[in-house]
Amino acid sequence: MKLKVFVRKGCARCPAAREVARQFDYSAIYDLSDMEGLAEAAFHSVLCTPSFILVDAREKVIASWRDRVPRPTEVARAAGAYTEEATGSVKSTRNAG
Repeated sequence: MKLKVFVRKGCARCPAAREVARQFDYSAIYDLSDMEGLAEAAFHSVLCTPSFILVDAREKVIASWRDRVPRPTEVARAAGAYTEEATGSVKSTRNAG
């Protein structure tokens, strides 16, 4: 799983986006001011900054937040739900008894 964070120089909300990204060891920051950042943004159809794309190992989008900075809890919740689904460890809601 990887959290891809797209920023650009001069973006007013991008410093906050970088701070959120730093809270997750599986994040990567892409600056749309350079070629690598532009290429990755094109791959995910990112047109605005800041944008966050959470992808699995096959680059399938799990969750995305475009043109805004999500709260760290939003990112953690999406990542946790994916991890539970992928490992089959979703808790049962059946009543015991």
